[in-house]
Amino acid sequence: MANHKSALKRIRQNEKRRQYNRTFRNRARTYVKQARTTIEGGDVQEAIEATKVAIRDLDMAASRGVIHPGNAARRKSRLMKQLNELQSQS
Repeated sequence: MANHKSALKRIRQNEKRRQYNRTFRNRARTYVKQARTTIEGGDVQEAIEATKVAIRDLDMAASRGVIHPGNAARRKSRLMKQLNELQSQS
């Protein structure tokens, strides 16, 4: 356990940030998962809307520093690739 005042404060700050980051990370994962399931479902319009929401949330998480910008870009790229495959099939 920390003995210095500054170290105790750091522990409190880290816990607050962890909780804050966790909400954005979990929300981004949820929207990406929903987008993938709608893409697999086959409805193009629903898939487009779900993908837009997921991309918006990934951008928000990246801009707040919760996830790395490259991580967000990779996830968006993979989502768009799946969406484009669905659109080319229909």
